[in-house]
Amino acid sequence: MSSQIIAILVLGAMFVVATMLPINIGILALVASFVVGTFVFGLEETEIFAGFPVSLFITVVGVTYLFSVAKLNGTIDLLVQGGIRLVRGRAILVPWVLFTIAGTLTALGTFTPAAVALLVPIGMSFAFTYRISPLMVGMMVICGAHAGAFSPMAVSGALVYGVVAPSGLEVSHAALFFASLGFNLLLAAVTYLLLRRRGEESFIERPDGAAAGGDAPTGGSAPAPAGGGTALAVKATAMTVTWRQRATLVALVGLVVGALAFQLQIGFLALAAGAVLALLDRENLGKAVEGISWPTILLVAGMVTYVGVLEHSGTIDWVAHGAVGLGAPLLVALVLCVVVGVTSAFASSTAILTATIPMAIPLLLTGSLPVVGVVAAMAISTTIVDVSPFSTNGALVLANARGVDRARFYRQVISYTCVIVALGPIVAWAVLVLPGSF
Repeated sequence: MSSQIIAILVLGAMFVVATMLPINIGILALVASFVVGTFVFGLEETEIFAGFPVSLFITVVGVTYLFSVAKLNGTIDLLVQGGIRLVRGRAILVPWVLFTIAGTLTALGTFTPAAVALLVPIGMSFAFTYRISPLMVGMMVICGAHAGAFSPMAVSGALVYGVVAPSGLEVSHAALFFASLGFNLLLAAVTYLLLRRRGEESFIERPDGAAAGGDAPTGGSAPAPAGGGTALAVKATAMTVTWRQRATLVALVGLVVGALAFQLQIGFLALAAGAVLALLDRENLGKAVEGISWPTILLVAGMVTYVGVLEHSGTIDWVAHGAVGLGAPLLVALVLCVVVGVTSAFASSTAILTATIPMAIPLLLTGSLPVVGVVAAMAISTTIVDVSPFSTNGALVLANARGVDRARFYRQVISYTCVIVALGPIVAWAVLVLPGSF
């Protein structure tokens, strides 16, 4: 058995183990980097360490720390309330508010599961109290989070650019971002049109007086409809903007300007802004570091390091050349999109992206396929299936649903997921890859 096949089998085994057992795949990847690099490929320690993603590490630490500070000082709640006011309290438009806020948060650097974890509980409370389809609300929050996930400041966006850049290929930041934004906006619109009138039938319980009145979820204080159906209006809770929140908003604007206008490293900017804001909020100073997404950092660092071992040993080129030999490049691109879509429904999207995009690079270097189209299609195929109840985002929707028949709601989420997995990657390939191949 060749060393390349051993390395690929180890990669597959890591996904299987991490899917079946509650262990961070990053730990397995770091161990595998040492074992496979040393005993299979005969690499030196310095060669193994060369694959560690220092820049990506700083980026993820910085942005998650900054948004942890923003959450603790109430700035995130302020943004949610601002969104409610934008629709003037019309309840049926609240899912679009959540979509927009989720996209804004991820575009500015919040990790996708973190944004979903923040907004899904709010959205599900809205859905229960105002009789809006919980499936629609949950899926639109996830779509919104994915819509902004590939901005230059987002964790996933930084990951894709960091993986592609060393190859010399150019991926337009704007093209990748707007491809994901447009695809998820379309998916959210279809979901909204199909489910917006199916609110009342989704529930087996009704909110009591407290839930429908003063103790309604964040942003809600209007009573639920007494005769059944969807509530027409909610009221945004009056909030006093503190000087710390104003400072945080200024810091977020500065982050955008520094990263986009002056091309400064966003991780260091976010760390600096977060540190200053944390020092101004001594009460929560020690809590802010707890919001750093350490499991995500470990996952990304481990997987990128292992992929670096595969690249250094020539395994990536070996796999890519084998894929090219399967037939027409268009067919190979379609197979890649379908495979990453199906796999990501059960495993970490970040890990799948990190492992599979490098395998497509040698194919892209042939010039037979549009670089941005293939990368965007693979990125979208990997992330849109995170509605699966086996993924973090889908599990959050399932766990936070209120007043529903759990078994029935689970079947609804599974059905929705099956449609996305079956059609999403094919549509992404057809829209983003196929037109650019002629």
